[in-house]
Order: sequence, then structure tokens, then C-alpha cells
Amino acid sequence: MAARRAVNQSRRLPDSASIPLVSSLHPKSRSTPLLSVGLVLLGAFLLIGYSYSSSGGLASDKEAIHKGEGASCTSEVHRAIPFLKKAYGQTMRKVLHVGPDTCAVVSTLLKEDDTEAWGVEPYDLEDADSSCKRLIRKGFVRSADIKFSLPYRPKSFSVVIVSDALDYLSPKYLNKTLPDLARVSSDGLVIFAGYPGQQRAKVLELAKFGKPVKLRSSSWWIRYFVQTGLQENEAATKKFEQAASKSSYKPSCQIFHLVS
Repeated sequence: MAARRAVNQSRRLPDSASIPLVSSLHPKSRSTPLLSVGLVLLGAFLLIGYSYSSSGGLASDKEAIHKGEGASCTSEVHRAIPFLKKAYGQTMRKVLHVGPDTCAVVSTLLKEDDTEAWGVEPYDLEDADSSCKRLIRKGFVRSADIKFSLPYRPKSFSVVIVSDALDYLSPKYLNKTLPDLARVSSDGLVIFAGYPGQQRAKVLELAKFGKPVKLRSSSWWIRYFVQTGLQENEAATKKFEQAASKSSYKPSCQIFHLVS
């Protein structure tokens, strides 16, 4: 009888021992897929974080905007309009904008009270949108080669604003274009020019403008104005800078105010 009990006990031992073994293996088998999914998600987040930090993230984007990299001086005109109105006051009533995307600038100016606006697009207008084509049909916008005299009488406009156009001209053509821009304005010529180091001549721009941009320093422009007999509009410059300072406005392009 004793031997029989021993046999029975030995037969029961594997059964009782198998219970904790099975229970310990069962959660592991269920946690393995969850662990794999977690590792995959963690790896994905790490890759996204690494690529984002490598590209500079928000910090580099803000820095690029502050430096004006990839920026357009024509876009800067939109931001500067309120300060230009404070600088020129009632004289800013008939405005001519010369530069690419002039339709957008003219549309913005026409929304201002007591302001008439026209635009000259130095490049093709074939890809113009419907709103731009409407301005063209109404005679507000036209395409013209600014290397030649503009089809306007002297002092046809109170203020002439030019952006993203002179940067692509050599001194040979600047000698003709700048005096002509001053000729058609009566109260001031405003030039928006890029800072040296700005990367604005991209592949698409090369295809549109036909040549790389020539970004000049402020000292170069000042010497050039003196050589060509163009004088700074000191009164407008002072008013513009005061208005900009009060609003903490820092343009991403060089802005020159010249006497017509």
C-alpha cells in the first residue's frame, strides 16, 4: 500500500508542477506581439525625431525666415504697405508696382482707401490666374521689358515701387532702368532689394528669370545711386523707419527711398 501511495504521489507531481509553468509561459506568449508593436512604434518615433532635428525643425525655419532665405521681396511689399502709407501719406495715391507677382500687389493696394494702383510684370503672364487676368483686361496690369523705357508719361504716378526686378539686371541695364523708373514717379521711388547671401535664385526662378540673381550690399547700392545722380528721400526714409520701429517691423529685404 505504501508503494502504491508513492506511485500516486509521483504521478501527481508533474501535474501540479505543470500549472505554474504553463501560467508563466502564457502571459509571455501574449506580451510578445505587444512588445514587438511597442518597439516598432518607438523606433518610428526615434526616426521621425532624428530626421526633424537634422533638418533644423522650427528653429531653423524661423531663422531662415528672419534671414530672409528663400524669401521674396515682392512678398515683403505686402508687409511694408502700412508703413509706406505712413511715410508718404496722401502722396501715395497713384502707385505703380514693378516686379513679379505684381497682380497680388496691385490687388492689395486697390483695397486701400483713396489709392489707385497699376502694375508692370517684367516677365511672362501666361500662367496668370483668373484674378490676375481680370486685372490685365481692365488695364491695371501689363507686361513690359523694364530694360527699355516704360510706356508712361513723366510723373504719371505719385510713387513707384519696384521689387525682385533690379536684382536681375546688370549695371548696363540698371543705368537705363532706374532713371526711367524715377522719370514716371513724382513723389518717390521705393526699391526693395535682396540682401547678399539670400538664396532666392532657385531652379524655378532661373527658369523664369533666365539668369541668376545679383544680390548687392547696401554700400554698393548707395555708391550706385550717387554715381547715377539719384538722391535719398531722407524725409520718407525717416518716417518709414519711425513707423516700422514702433511696430517692431524688421523687413527681410533692403528698402531704399529715392527722390524722383
